[in-house]
Amino acid sequence: MPEYELNGVRLALPEALATPKIRRKLEAGKYEGFEARAAAMRVRKGFRVLELGGGMGYVGSVCAGITGGGNVVTVEANPDMLPVIRANFDRNGHTDATLVHGAVTGDGAEGETLEFRRGKAFWGASIAEDGQGGDLVQVPLLRIGTLLAEHRPHVVIMDIEGAEQHLFDAPWPGHVRFVMMELHPARYPDTVIKRIFDCMSASGMTYDPRASSAGVVSFRRVRGK
Repeated sequence: MPEYELNGVRLALPEALATPKIRRKLEAGKYEGFEARAAAMRVRKGFRVLELGGGMGYVGSVCAGITGGGNVVTVEANPDMLPVIRANFDRNGHTDATLVHGAVTGDGAEGETLEFRRGKAFWGASIAEDGQGGDLVQVPLLRIGTLLAEHRPHVVIMDIEGAEQHLFDAPWPGHVRFVMMELHPARYPDTVIKRIFDCMSASGMTYDPRASSAGVVSFRRVRGK
């Protein structure tokens, strides 16, 4: 199994999941670079972190290295990646980091499971839209409001391939100090991006330019809010 090291974080990925593009990103040290930079900039010791979309466990490991594994909860929908994330957390000494299986969606979603589409490349897997084919699997449905209330994170980091469009229909709670996400404008219209920004503003948060890069957009709580 190929092993890599990015910014002091050791990662391994099974050959079956290592597409050429993913391998090139890892070898060049550019895998999830913007997200890792934002996390390193805003996570502090003692902060509770909720990560939505775990990838290989790299960004979660960056966070755990700062605040301790016991303060990190990673949610991952793709069942193929659960053992990879767990092994990479353990490889870096974060055995107390929590890994949760499920796909995150809005509070108004019905049912206990939903269809998730596994792609050839793990970073392209996503919640299945109506009529969408592919390798589909049923995964637990997790509502954003429940996750925020249960884990009370100070920092939320997400890369969930377009599912972020469902998470900003109501203001977020005051204990969330920073939010970092990769936007996926190819999956939704500009009105969704406006709704995300409007929701963050209504939640007492503002755009955080220093922690934003390219498609990774960050928000920080306005002081006194």
